[in-house]
Amino acid sequence: MKKLIFALIAGAATMTAAQAQSTITPRPYVGVGVSGADREYNVPGATMNDNDGYRFSGKIFGGAELTENFGVEAGYTDFRKAGGSYTLNGANASTDADGYAAYIAGKATKQLSDKVGVYGKLGVTHTKAEQDSATAGLNRKVSDNGAYGAVGVQYNVNQNVALLAEYERFGKKQDFGPKPDVVTIGAKYSF
Repeated sequence: MKKLIFALIAGAATMTAAQAQSTITPRPYVGVGVSGADREYNVPGATMNDNDGYRFSGKIFGGAELTENFGVEAGYTDFRKAGGSYTLNGANASTDADGYAAYIAGKATKQLSDKVGVYGKLGVTHTKAEQDSATAGLNRKVSDNGAYGAVGVQYNVNQNVALLAEYERFGKKQDFGPKPDVVTIGAKYSF
């Protein structure tokens, strides 16, 4: 928790310094996306028969461009419930995994042309995964704070609307639930 608080304070100080050097008024934005993540099901002693693999779910995010090249962003991805089946001691059973990830990050953007730009984000994330199993005693929950990072490309449709595609990494890998490597396609609106 101390690392998370330190990272938030350091990020706020960096963004404040970047804003102080700019004459550009901060420009807020909001966006939505569809995120895809592979799922992991790990039932100790079981043979996995089937799983849902990649599942797509919703993401919301918002932020502000503090300068032409730097900004800050926060977002939430709800990894919807997915399931798999397994065999344990000769009996077939099923399991469901659910989870979410939230992040806050600094964002650096480089415009390649009037329409296309690339960006990177670095910050902190809070993740939660939950597994519900038909076998008693195998239900599990875990939450974690860790590093967040992303790289992406943005296509500006006009001055206010942009389409984006990005690869995100939410902390470290867990034994179950959504894997931390996520691909997102979305759109954002700048005010």
